[in-house]
Amino acid sequence: MGLNNIEIPTNEYAAWLVNLKQRVRSAQARAIQSVNSEIIELYWQIGNEILERQLRQGWGAKVIDRLSKDLLEEFPGMKGFSPRNLKYMRTFADIWREESFVQTVSAQISWSHNCSIIDKIQTQQEREWYSRAALKNGWTLSVLIHQIENRLIDRQGATINNFSAIIPESKATVAIAMLKDPYVFDFLTLTETAKERDLENALIEHLSKFMMELGKGFAYMGRQYHLKVGEKDRYLDLLFYNARLHCYFNIDLKIGEFEPEFAGKMYYYLQAIDAQLKDERDDPSIGLILCKSKDRLEVELSLPKSGNPMAVAEYKLLPPAIASVMPSPEQLDALKDTLNNDLERLAALSAPEEKIIDDKKSLPGLKL
Repeated sequence: MGLNNIEIPTNEYAAWLVNLKQRVRSAQARAIQSVNSEIIELYWQIGNEILERQLRQGWGAKVIDRLSKDLLEEFPGMKGFSPRNLKYMRTFADIWREESFVQTVSAQISWSHNCSIIDKIQTQQEREWYSRAALKNGWTLSVLIHQIENRLIDRQGATINNFSAIIPESKATVAIAMLKDPYVFDFLTLTETAKERDLENALIEHLSKFMMELGKGFAYMGRQYHLKVGEKDRYLDLLFYNARLHCYFNIDLKIGEFEPEFAGKMYYYLQAIDAQLKDERDDPSIGLILCKSKDRLEVELSLPKSGNPMAVAEYKLLPPAIASVMPSPEQLDALKDTLNNDLERLAALSAPEEKIIDDKKSLPGLKL
């Protein structure tokens, strides 16, 4: 039987194709990362050499303008040699004096990431922290800027929790580092009379932003997740699964101040989750109580010393003074429609008039 007549197994081919696609994408990603690393290491070297010539040989600031002009003449298609970017290179080299850090961390994130870290962070310790965090978590530029502006370095690992008393130290360290206090929901605009269901609805409406604030590894399982406990129906506010911690992660939303009975209710929910959803490969489920405010001592006395790991954190919304002047989603949609209509009218007014050619006289010298 000829090769052309052999039937290809559909399932086997499909699995092979998926594997090939993944390998191609991985190779493309490695190639892009390799180019990025080479360019950033080159930028560091250029910046370092500018710095040395200015500091040791007394070359003035004009060397940057001259170097930019000469490099752009030689490499006209490369935008990276503008005077502004060369100044970034000089600052980049001045900040990171150790080339080893550049090779292992800075060169593994984009140049835009590095420039934002230069612009927005003043201390070396914080620059290093955010550089490593961006690399570890694969942050996009917008996520990096968001985390810097919302002071993630101060919030991460700041929750009150019972992790160290419940789970092994190595896992407790990872879990604590993944949580924050407070959580910043500056994409929400809630009134003072809002209820817990309003907060829940708003978070789900902005699920992608909420997931970004939660951090890496969270998979959304559902809202008002139903559990049947005995003869009673129970509903969980927000249920997630965390792939890094290998456990279910239950969030209980509270619109007001923390109360001790919240911890008892969370303990009950976590026990029910472990009984009905957890399998032998999963670690004990974790609970996070998100409330508007809390008293530290009251929280510490309320968290159990055995059973399931729990944490309590506050959340911060958009300040009322700003929220009061922010347009509603409906107003934004109306504004968008108005702008689109205005743009269409402007385009129509600025379009050149069409001339209709209907006889030979319109085109002298052209034979039709």
